[in-house]
Amino acid sequence: MSNEPTIYTITATSTATTIITDMFDYDFMINAFAAAGIAAVVSGIVGYFLVMRGQTFAGHALSHIGFAGATGAGLVGLAPLWGLIVFTLAAGIIMGALSERISNRDVAIGVVLALALGFGLLFLHYHTSFATQATALLFGNVLAVDHAMITTLALLGAITLAALAFVMRPLVFSSLQPELAEAKGVPLRAVSVTFLAIVALAVSVCAQIVGVLLVFTLMVGPPAAAQRVTTGLWSGLFVSAGLAIGEAWLGLTTAFYTDWPVSFCIACLSALAYFVCIAVPKQTRPAQMAPAS
Repeated sequence: MSNEPTIYTITATSTATTIITDMFDYDFMINAFAAAGIAAVVSGIVGYFLVMRGQTFAGHALSHIGFAGATGAGLVGLAPLWGLIVFTLAAGIIMGALSERISNRDVAIGVVLALALGFGLLFLHYHTSFATQATALLFGNVLAVDHAMITTLALLGAITLAALAFVMRPLVFSSLQPELAEAKGVPLRAVSVTFLAIVALAVSVCAQIVGVLLVFTLMVGPPAAAQRVTTGLWSGLFVSAGLAIGEAWLGLTTAFYTDWPVSFCIACLSALAYFVCIAVPKQTRPAQMAPAS
């Protein structure tokens, strides 16, 4: 009996494995996978609550406000990441504090978003040498991440997830049943401020991978898809984080072998996953966490 089919199978498997592992011969790809994995987990988990609370536009606005902070930091000679963090944190805290007072929040947020972009352009006008870095901030440049940046992202990610875990129970309660939560004594404004500060940190992490203009790619796409096909909090969080990691890593792989922009590949995969999940009948989700007595 001929062993040719077996030989062909082994050869094909070996070739496929070689093709996949070739990209890990480069340090910049290893760094990119590590950074993208951190950003995907953080954005997938934090974004799940952002979608659940209906505050996706606020998250989008924070990313644009962060752009002004990053360009401002470049103007004064600081690392763009720190300007991004400071501006998004300040904006998140202010937006959270005003969330109960502003009746037409989308309009107010939109005005602040436009103003932030205007300041970003002003800072670029006075610091034209920052233009290349500004492009990376807008659209992401995960292939340029180094070990120091990975350490910083891991630290920011750990702080973000730890803060989210600390506030998660009142956050879920106030998101699903705000009137009852307020009656039970849950400080809604404090929860809102804390959560948007957490979102600000997550945006800072995510923007390093896909840029401020495509933060929706990882912070909204995977969570929105997960909420279409899951019925519980924990299953939704796991699916959201899993989708985000899959999209980020598959996007990196596709970009490596096609020479397409990484952010474009991730954005396409995120949209594809969401549209596929839309085709699935929407699940009816029960209350996901019992309120505190």
